[in-house]
Amino acid sequence: QVRLTESGGGSVQSGDSLRLSCVLHGDTRSLWVMGWFRQAPGKEREFVATINRKGDRTSIADSVKDRFTISRDNDVYTTYLQMNRLRPEDTAVYYCAADGSYRSIATEQGQYDYWGQGTQVTVSS
Repeated sequence: QVRLTESGGGSVQSGDSLRLSCVLHGDTRSLWVMGWFRQAPGKEREFVATINRKGDRTSIADSVKDRFTISRDNDVYTTYLQMNRLRPEDTAVYYCAADGSYRSIATEQGQYDYWGQGTQVTVSS
């Protein structure tokens, strides 16, 4: 069993930065493919970023590729989403997710086994 806890969200101004963290609790013997998704009000949840088990391969959504980065520290079971130059359109609940398959990375929601509760990010202009 795995539990994911996100933190680091908040209310910021356009152009500010935030770093989200996702701590994995439970089955820490295995390494998991990790991902970040977001859901804005009235919209579908969408892919943001994913990182492989070793942390040396990532995929970032085109909409945020030049501003967001994903990383992980396997020693502390934590995955990060660094968000720079935030815009009002980045306002959403951000979720982290864990995929226990043999995939290297995962960009689809259905590929993930576990989800966190989400952390709110609000960007005002």
